[in-house]
Amino acid sequence: MDYIIAGFWKALELIFSGDAELWGIVGLSLRVSGSAIVIAALVMVPLFTFIGLRAFRGERVLSRVLNALMSMPSVVVGLLVSVCLSRRGPFAELQLMYTATAMIIAQVVLVSPLIACLTYELVKHRGREIQKLGQTLGASRMQSTFMVISELKSELFIYTVNGFSRAISEVGAVMMVGGNIKGHTRVITTTISMLNSMGDYAMAFALGMILIVISLIINSVLYTYKEKRDDV
Repeated sequence: MDYIIAGFWKALELIFSGDAELWGIVGLSLRVSGSAIVIAALVMVPLFTFIGLRAFRGERVLSRVLNALMSMPSVVVGLLVSVCLSRRGPFAELQLMYTATAMIIAQVVLVSPLIACLTYELVKHRGREIQKLGQTLGASRMQSTFMVISELKSELFIYTVNGFSRAISEVGAVMMVGGNIKGHTRVITTTISMLNSMGDYAMAFALGMILIVISLIINSVLYTYKEKRDDV
C-alpha cells in the first residue's frame, strides 16, 4: 500500500513540476488524436451527409456495415494499417511505420466509421426534411448538403467530440503502428501500459490523472453545450 501512496504523491510532483517527458507525451497525444479527429470529420461528415440525403436500395446494408465497422477492435485496425505501411506493404516507400503520422492514420481509420455511422443515421432521419425545405427555396444538391450540415451542426459537433474521446483513449492500434518509441511515438495510453508492466507507477499515475482530467473537460464541454442548445 505504501508504494501506491508514494507513487501518487510522486505523480503529483511530476505534474506540477512541469516534467518535460510527461508533458511531451501529453502534447503528442493531443496532436495525434486532434489531427485524426479533424481529418476524419472533414471527410466523413460531408460525405455521409451527401449519402444520407439520398434514398437507395442498399440503405439497410450500408447501416449494418457502418455499425459493424464502428465496433471494429482497435488491434484489427492496427494490424491493417501496419500491414499497409510495413516494408512489404503497398505504402512501404512512404516509410511511415513507427512514426506519429502512422498513429494519426490508425486513429483516422478507427474513428471514421463512428463519425460516418452517426452522421449517416442522423441525416437519414432528420436531414431529408431540411433538404426538401432547401430545394423549395431553390438550393442545389451541394447547397442543400451544406445547409443540412449547418442545421445539424450541434449534433455533429457532439459526435466529433465523442470521436476524439475514443481516439485519445485508444491503445492497441497506436502501439502496433507507433512502436511506443521514447521521445517520438509515446502517447498517454501506450506509456501507461508500458509503465504498468515495468512497475513504474509514478509516471503511470500522473498520465492516468491527466487522461481523466481530459475526459472530464470533454464531458463538461459536451454537457454545457447540450444545456445551451436545449435552452435555445
